[in-house]
Amino acid sequence: MGRALVLNASYEPLCAVPTRRALVLLLAGRADMVHEGEGVFRSELVELAEPSVVRLRHYVKVPHLTRVAVSRRSVFARDGGLCQYCGDLAESIDHIVPRSKGGSHSWENVVAACKPCNSRKRDLSVKAAGMHLRSRPHAPTSRVWVLAASGMTRPEWGPYLGSEPLSA
Repeated sequence: MGRALVLNASYEPLCAVPTRRALVLLLAGRADMVHEGEGVFRSELVELAEPSVVRLRHYVKVPHLTRVAVSRRSVFARDGGLCQYCGDLAESIDHIVPRSKGGSHSWENVVAACKPCNSRKRDLSVKAAGMHLRSRPHAPTSRVWVLAASGMTRPEWGPYLGSEPLSA
């Protein structure tokens, strides 16, 4: 079962839901289809295209921006799945200031890393290990939250999620 991106009436991405939930929104008249997926839902009387992107008909006010919890999946999404030390494919996460040295498990202290770089750095600081970061870590945008929640993206989601690399 795939996932569908749900957009607010203003085309702002809200969340990713199972395609069945998106289909229910369409059938109830609460949303309109923006992009169809490759699959088809069939019943005895009707055949409907699988929704990939749906837009709500009425604007939903999002009460406040929530801070996304730090997880492996969301760190990989934020960093594009690449090691922040060498640029290779990341396989693990690394604490810039090691936890054994008092570093926190926060967005500003966690980056994606490949195994060789993570092993080379060990429990040293970045400077002591003779390494440097390719970009400064930061708390993610709402786009990354959508990616982290869904675990995957579809190519047609790109225009609604932004121009940064899309991976989870």
